[in-house]
Amino acid sequence: MTANTLIPLFALLTSLLASVIIFALPEKGHRLRTSVNLAAAGLKLILVGVMVWGIFHGQSFEFAFTMLPGVQFVLRADALSMLFAGLSAVLWLLTTIYAVGYLEDSPNRSRFFGFFSLCVASTMGIALAGNLFTFFLFYEMLTLSTYPLVLHRGTRQALKAGRNYIIYTLTGGAVLLLAIAWLHGLVGDLPFRPGGHFSGLEPELQGPLTLVFVLLIAGLGVKAALVPLHGWLPQAMVAPAPVSALLHAVAVVKAGAFGIVRVVCEIYGLEAASQMGLLSGLALVSAITIIYGSTRALYQLDLKRRLAFSTISQVSYIILGVSLFGPVGVAGGLVHLVHQGIMKITLFFCAGNYAETLGVHRIDELDGAGRRMPGTSVAFTLGAFGMIGAPPLAGFVTKWTMGTGALAVGMDWVVVVLVVSSLLNAAYFLPILHRIWFAGQQQAWPHERRWGRLETSAWLLWPPLITAVALIVIGLLASMPFSPLSWVNLIVEQEVMQ
Repeated sequence: MTANTLIPLFALLTSLLASVIIFALPEKGHRLRTSVNLAAAGLKLILVGVMVWGIFHGQSFEFAFTMLPGVQFVLRADALSMLFAGLSAVLWLLTTIYAVGYLEDSPNRSRFFGFFSLCVASTMGIALAGNLFTFFLFYEMLTLSTYPLVLHRGTRQALKAGRNYIIYTLTGGAVLLLAIAWLHGLVGDLPFRPGGHFSGLEPELQGPLTLVFVLLIAGLGVKAALVPLHGWLPQAMVAPAPVSALLHAVAVVKAGAFGIVRVVCEIYGLEAASQMGLLSGLALVSAITIIYGSTRALYQLDLKRRLAFSTISQVSYIILGVSLFGPVGVAGGLVHLVHQGIMKITLFFCAGNYAETLGVHRIDELDGAGRRMPGTSVAFTLGAFGMIGAPPLAGFVTKWTMGTGALAVGMDWVVVVLVVSSLLNAAYFLPILHRIWFAGQQQAWPHERRWGRLETSAWLLWPPLITAVALIVIGLLASMPFSPLSWVNLIVEQEVMQ
């Protein structure tokens, strides 16, 4: 085996081995647990960086072996997988730093960080999976590893949320397995391949493959929170803020959206999916989800629930972009995989800071928070304006690219969806910003903590400040080499549109 063969495996094993070590550590081993977490996250980031550099220079990275007759286990790095793996690696490091500070005085930290590392290993496996069988293994591993994180607080609300989460996701997994087995029976084991496998489709296969497509999207749509399969997500907000950040920005909802991208672009292929009439239905479902999520967000008084419904809306931008069947629109959807992740993790970090420092959970308790916590509030403001689509932030790049792509293929109605969604985004974010910056504090904070001269713990403050700065840099330097948009254009040129 060459080094390039083993690198994808090592990228997976970093967090997998970290979880084993962390589970074995005593609860009091705070420093050692933190060191293992940060070392594993840093090593994963280096390995992903090596693969990104190699792919850019034409190298290949693949680890594979036969698990069952006719079925291979495949880990493969390509431009599309590195988009998701790179996001996961960077945000895992920042979320680990944040979680160390957030859970400083909490019980069961070894259990939390052990499942946290398993969750990241699952996400990396999903990113690197080379076929649907391998993808499914890690997809279900993600379900099982995130379940204890949702339950972490052990309250009645957490238990109820965990029960709903596991019912939704295991049901979605069962549907996905049925679809994969049916597809395997029709055409055998299919690797993810640029352009897909069904160009020049035989007419007698079109009906069964259409039904398989519907089942695949339904199974993946649970984690992607497509309407009406989204019910688990707002309830899961009882989990600690690092878990919410992970669910919304990196792991669960992104895994569902990424799976849909793989199915559309690299199993069916955009051309075949369009000819079969599958993309128009997918575009309609994603557009409904975008408007529905934004509308429901308007009526949420709990800050994290408002952000949860915002996620339901924003993740469907990825799916809508892929449904446009044009290179610019597809690029807009794919780049939102990264942009939404950074914006959303910023917002959840900030929501966690308000809760941990001031005891604030409701929007009507945020009056005057900007003066008490200026760094956190600036980061939240940038994340909110990014979601609205204000230039020059990353969210503007997404919406501009998608709108341009929609007009290029004659789907003018998509621009209307983007405009309405942006107005709704403004309607549910701007009142929060008004309370934070312009409303005077009316009452004492529910539960205030002090960290000396800093507004909050440095472990909690620096991650959202870093991601907020990234939103500006990504927007301003969108056309530069190795920016998310430039990498997505490489994907579109080399893979998706082949």
